Amino acid sequence: MSAAVNSICIFRLSALGDVTHLLPLVQRIRLHAPQIRITWIIGKFEARLVGDLPGIEFITVDKKQGLGNVWRDLRTTLHGRCFDALLLCQLAARANLLSTAIRARRRIGYEWAKSKEGHSLFINERITPATGRHVLDTLYRFGDALGLPDAAKCWEIPVAVADHAFAEQHLPGTQATLIISPCSSHVLRNWSVAGYARVAEHAIRRHGMRVMLCGGPSALERETGAAIEQACAEPLLNLIGRDTLKQACALLARATAVLTPDAGPMHIANAMGTPVIGLHAATDSTRSGPYSDLRWTVDRYADAARQFLGRADRDVRWGKRIEFPGVMDLIRIEAVTERLDALIATRLIEGWNTDQSIALH
Repeated sequence: MSAAVNSICIFRLSALGDVTHLLPLVQRIRLHAPQIRITWIIGKFEARLVGDLPGIEFITVDKKQGLGNVWRDLRTTLHGRCFDALLLCQLAARANLLSTAIRARRRIGYEWAKSKEGHSLFINERITPATGRHVLDTLYRFGDALGLPDAAKCWEIPVAVADHAFAEQHLPGTQATLIISPCSSHVLRNWSVAGYARVAEHAIRRHGMRVMLCGGPSALERETGAAIEQACAEPLLNLIGRDTLKQACALLARATAVLTPDAGPMHIANAMGTPVIGLHAATDSTRSGPYSDLRWTVDRYADAARQFLGRADRDVRWGKRIEFPGVMDLIRIEAVTERLDALIATRLIEGWNTDQSIALH
């Protein structure tokens, strides 16, 4: 790495999943170049997840403000500063325009094949194509552009003792736990209430698990949680809208498994080391699934590409979302319960998380 690189600015505002995907890159920089001063421009909400990482300057952006106001605020905050390198890790047109408020000698962006929305006009260097399809693999390439040695991918999300105490209060003891986080902000990625209820019943009756619902305070999430509770013939613990983002991290870390569509909790759970049963049809799990372990994922993206686009998935552009009404109905309840059964069986054989008890059937 060039000795001239002493300061970098990472630009990635959202969303929670992509912010989580950036953590291995940040850890790589801190491991191999601890002298580099890191500034991360990030969304106000996303900063609640990682904004207490030590040794990093965070500049938060309120994405609800108009583009002009945000640009002026950024320009004022960064007045007189010039970074050695800007890592423009977001492709949206708004992000590209906001990046003009940041002065940097090197402006590093995505490779040609993934550039869109005028991204090429705002950079003067490109990362090389990643060997893997996952978003995290692509973001990790920004470290290559800085000349950093490779490193084992790891995540760090600081969670306070009080947040772990909250999780232990609501999930005490060693009983195996399935956490269901039913909602994505992209509503067409969400699975059915009936599907979640049947899987919850299966987890309780076959494996003796307790089942908890988690999610944010939005009306959609609260209504979905209430509907799952009503549809399920077994009692559930519903904490939707009753925890903070950090408390959710602690809860996800205590779970035996997490069931969720492609959304922030999927990637937070993965970062906390918890196996994830990801539900993919609208999105491709090889691009945006739980990075560490895709074994438990139910992926019907290829079926969705044929049914809704009339194409094979290999002919679909990287990152294409197949968000059509009914696409998540391609995921069958039996496919999800089979993945849960396989996960539990593997857990018993391999002995991971052996501090939790599971009923044998």
